Amino acid sequence: MSEVLLYKQEGAIVTLTMNQDTTRNAISSDEMIDAFEQAALKINRDDSVSVVILTGAGKAFSSGGNVKDMHEKQGMFGGSPVELREGYRRGIQRIPLAMYNLEVPLIAAVNGPAIGAGCDLAMMCDMRIASTKAKFAESFAKIGIIPGDGGAWFLPRAIGMSRACEMAFTGEAVDAETALSWGMVSEVTEPEALIPAAEALAARIAANPPRSLRMTKKLLKEGQKVSLETLLELSASMQSLAHHTSDHGEAVAAMLEKRAPSFSGQ
Repeated sequence: MSEVLLYKQEGAIVTLTMNQDTTRNAISSDEMIDAFEQAALKINRDDSVSVVILTGAGKAFSSGGNVKDMHEKQGMFGGSPVELREGYRRGIQRIPLAMYNLEVPLIAAVNGPAIGAGCDLAMMCDMRIASTKAKFAESFAKIGIIPGDGGAWFLPRAIGMSRACEMAFTGEAVDAETALSWGMVSEVTEPEALIPAAEALAARIAANPPRSLRMTKKLLKEGQKVSLETLLELSASMQSLAHHTSDHGEAVAAMLEKRAPSFSGQ
């Protein structure tokens, strides 16, 4: 995989590490955007993967868009209004689509500041654990722009509309403890304990049958946008598939026999 987004798999757990410390893991370059798309596609096609951890190398989780490129009006931030629109659509907006369509559970291990699009990237994840060094800022208003990467969709779903509006309208950062009290993150750890905590959560998730994990995530996502009747119909269809997996049979047998299950992913 790409050097800007390191890909490591141990058992059923994949860890993705943004590896651009010089830009504080900015995510607006073509190379980083391509890397996210390629990683998501690889994971979706690999039935051996049950859960993903996303984190950043260095002191930052992600600074979001490259402000230097904005100032110099280059890359995806250059050109006429029409060209800029296409720059966003063909550029950074590919990341929220890739993350939203990731089929397995996704944990953000937020090691440091998550700013602008970096904050939104954390919100694209299903679960978030933060280091005490982390902070979150929906900071677009501070530089006279708007969340162009889907943040206006992801942030209210993560923390509620009132808190999302406060963050978006002020552009001010919140620290890890505030994020915990708001439900933005589920746990705060000391920096050295962050990755072990994320790995422990990932292991608890990966202990379950992989096919049921993917179907459960699909149902949770669909439940945000369809009627109860539609979700129940989808649930019935998926449940009929789940009942006929080998892992379901193994799980029930192991429970009755009072032993640890051994899942095959089938």
